[in-house]
Amino acid sequence: MLPRLYEKWNKKINVVSRNDIANFEINHLLHSLAVARFITFVPGTAVIDVGTGGGLPGIPLAILFPEVKFTLIDSVAKKIKVVNEIVIATGISNVSAIAIRSEDYTGRFDFIVSRAVTETGRFINLTRHLISPRSFNTLKNGYLFLKGGDLEAELKPFASAVTVEPVSRWFDEPYFETKKIVYLPW
Repeated sequence: MLPRLYEKWNKKINVVSRNDIANFEINHLLHSLAVARFITFVPGTAVIDVGTGGGLPGIPLAILFPEVKFTLIDSVAKKIKVVNEIVIATGISNVSAIAIRSEDYTGRFDFIVSRAVTETGRFINLTRHLISPRSFNTLKNGYLFLKGGDLEAELKPFASAVTVEPVSRWFDEPYFETKKIVYLPW
C-alpha cells in the first residue's frame, strides 16, 4: 500500500526523487526500517522525525511501532500535506505531522530520527532543545541518523560518543553498501 501511495503523491509533489521512485521499497522503505534493526522502541517512546520530507523514516517506523508516538516535522508545508494524506489513507493513529522548522518547535522527545538532512553538528545545534533528559529505552535518548558516504570528518567532533553501524549488516542489497545508522546519545 505505501509504495502505491508514494507513487501517486510523487506525481503531484516531489517527495522522493523522481529518478528513484521505482526503487522505493529498498531505497526508502527498507532504508527507513533499518532503524528498527538498531533499536526496538518501547511503548510510550516519543520520536520526532526532523526534516521528514514525505514521511521517511517516520511513517514506516510508526507502522512498525504502533505504541510509539511519532511527530514528523518539515519546513515545507506541501510535504507535510502529503504526510497527512498518507497517514489518513493508511489509518495510522500514532503520527502527527507539522509544517515547522525544528528550531521553532518546542516539545521533548526520546529520540530524534533523521535521514540525510544536513551536516551532523549543524543539525544538533538546531534540534538539541528537543531531547528529553529522561531515558527509559535500552539506549540513552539521542539521535538516530540514516546517512551514507564517508562520515569520518563530519563525526570527528563526536568520536568519543558516536556509534556508527553499517546498514549492510542487516540488508545485503547493493544500495546499502555505503549506508549507515549513526547513534549519538545526548
